Amino acid sequence: MFRIISGKWKAKKIAAPKNFDVRPTTDYAKEALFSILENKYDMQSVSVLDLFAGIGSITFEFASRGCRDVTSVELNPKHTGFINSTASELDMSLQINVQRGDVFDWLKKFRNKKSFEIVFSDAPFEMEEKKYYELLSLVLNNKFVKSNGVLIVEHQSRMKLEHPNLTETRKYGNVSFSFFEPNKEDNQEI
Repeated sequence: MFRIISGKWKAKKIAAPKNFDVRPTTDYAKEALFSILENKYDMQSVSVLDLFAGIGSITFEFASRGCRDVTSVELNPKHTGFINSTASELDMSLQINVQRGDVFDWLKKFRNKKSFEIVFSDAPFEMEEKKYYELLSLVLNNKFVKSNGVLIVEHQSRMKLEHPNLTETRKYGNVSFSFFEPNKEDNQEI
């Protein structure tokens, strides 16, 4: 169970089936994250890429706040079905584009096709550290982040990500968000 914190569907509780193996971002961390993002971006004019979307906690938060272009990538077909059916129930189907697939394969397939102001990744906490670095490389080296954009990686606080594009890490209990700027040479818009 998670709730949408703000926007059109503020306080809406969304219950996922019990057999779903997910770890939605906590309300506390989500509230802090969106406070940061809303100070920098107009939610109604940004495009968002939500990687490892799970059951859509972050996707629905963006859509509820008026974001019209959210692409959610998730491997589990039950989860993608849940995101699609919930988006339909909440009248968000035109805002949310659900892509079923392995995030790494999807990033390789769609490299240099579209850029986003906000790329958010909430990989499973048990993912190996080297896979986090592969993810950073795929996103930052293939123009997924616009020149005014940001890549945000949610990870366990005990993991410290080191990268030249890292601008800051914010810690909320055992969850941290690391913020990465786009590569400097990619300053053209797509």
